[in-house]
Amino acid sequence: MAINLQKGQRENIDAPRFTIGIGWDTNSSASGASFDLDASVFALGENKKLLSDQHFIFYNNLKSPDGSIEHTGDNLTGDGDGDDEQIKVDLSKIDSKVAEICIVVTIHDAENRKQNFGQVRNSFVRVFDASNNTDIVKYELEEDFSIETAVEFGRIYKRDGKWRLEAVGIGMKGGLQDFLNSYS
Repeated sequence: MAINLQKGQRENIDAPRFTIGIGWDTNSSASGASFDLDASVFALGENKKLLSDQHFIFYNNLKSPDGSIEHTGDNLTGDGDGDDEQIKVDLSKIDSKVAEICIVVTIHDAENRKQNFGQVRNSFVRVFDASNNTDIVKYELEEDFSIETAVEFGRIYKRDGKWRLEAVGIGMKGGLQDFLNSYS
């Protein structure tokens, strides 16, 4: 049975291989434009900075250099139930310099489309064992981000030789660029 996390809560991830599922639903946009949310992962070193540009995994760079992190592709609509985007992680292959994996979701072209996370509902991040589709941990984002266009859903980090997931739920107004600036 999955552990449901609250913001700030942490839980061990004992599985060496797992999938990060990210999901959301959108309200109809007052601007009439469709929503395109994008999941991204930043593989960071001890200094909380990207190890290299290739350690930013997203729809235009689907795999980390060591093959340990793989984005399964961009969902342009978010339609349907369940995960809208997934990222596979194999900790047995991960570069020893990776200390943290940040999970971020942004709204593509949010400023031009006049969209923000206040128009997004039922958002979640879950970590599950893909071999049997069993959730390990799940975090449902309950905050109302009325001006934010990017949200860090969670982070997976290594402490004392163990990997843990922390439910973060922190938004930014500047979209993906804010996260790129802070992790580069």
